[in-house]
Amino acid sequence: MEVILKQDIQGLGYKNERVAVQPGYARNYLIPAKMAVVAHEANQKVALENAKQTAHKRLQEKKNAEAVAAQIGQLKLILEVKAGEQGKIFGSVTSAQLANALERHRVQLNPKDIHLAQPVKTVGVHEAILDLHREVTCTLFFEVVAAADSQALA
Repeated sequence: MEVILKQDIQGLGYKNERVAVQPGYARNYLIPAKMAVVAHEANQKVALENAKQTAHKRLQEKKNAEAVAAQIGQLKLILEVKAGEQGKIFGSVTSAQLANALERHRVQLNPKDIHLAQPVKTVGVHEAILDLHREVTCTLFFEVVAAADSQALA
């Protein structure tokens, strides 16, 4: 069964995109949740019109994301955390901590858009992949250092 998505659905498609799904999935989940409509002629015309209207907006968002990616490429991000003597940190660095650190550099980013390849549990230089736009990703290199004392973290 073909449906037209009314919003972005991860792993399935983007808003106003026509996708083929199982009939039960469409009838029992997507359509009742108002996430999609049946792909017939009238709905297809509405989706095409909506896509035309948002094309310029998406282009502008992509340009903004590319500018943010260039800004992030020049950042030197340092996170201070509590760590033991062998360089093992207590806990791990999370994407939320990275988002907060980026906010201090005037970069607003949802923690869900920050992907760490592996848990950060040691001091040193690490990397994260940032999803800035559906077509723009960038790599953020950040350094994790041991805090001088516990007062520095308060």
